[in-house]
Amino acid sequence: MMESIVTGVRWLLAVTRTLAAVCLLGSVAINFANIIGRYFFAVSIPWAEEIMLFLMVGCVFTGCCAVAWDGRQIRMDVVVSMLPAKLRDLLNLLSELVLIAAAACVTVFSWPVVTSLAEYDQRSQAANFPLVIPQAMVPIGYTLMALLVAIRLLRRTSSGSGADAAHH
Repeated sequence: MMESIVTGVRWLLAVTRTLAAVCLLGSVAINFANIIGRYFFAVSIPWAEEIMLFLMVGCVFTGCCAVAWDGRQIRMDVVVSMLPAKLRDLLNLLSELVLIAAAACVTVFSWPVVTSLAEYDQRSQAANFPLVIPQAMVPIGYTLMALLVAIRLLRRTSSGSGADAAHH
């Protein structure tokens, strides 16, 4: 059962990493085109800044899935790393549970914003782009991040082989 879940996770990570890369490359391409247009033809792309921002939001909130699965999120662990192994493991578990709870809260609180943007078909000013798409990346990214951390914790618990076995 757990192996089929891990296979699904690997597929999800491949998709989210690909989406993050596409968003990043798209942002770089638009920026490059805008630079060329501005400096060589004295014309800039009016919607470039908005779309680049939306692509960066997409990059961050799809890329966070791989970070969460690998357990490489930003931590303040200088003091924790000096603690005895059992206490360190307990604090790391607590940290993961807080991450899941915080991600769940962000998802719950951001979802009404997303549904409102969809309901009223709100769009960006320069690109006339539906704002629901970049805003939806927030609850989607946080939901996937919480799910991946939970699966990683369950996998570690079911294997009983410690924290390092859960990452890959």
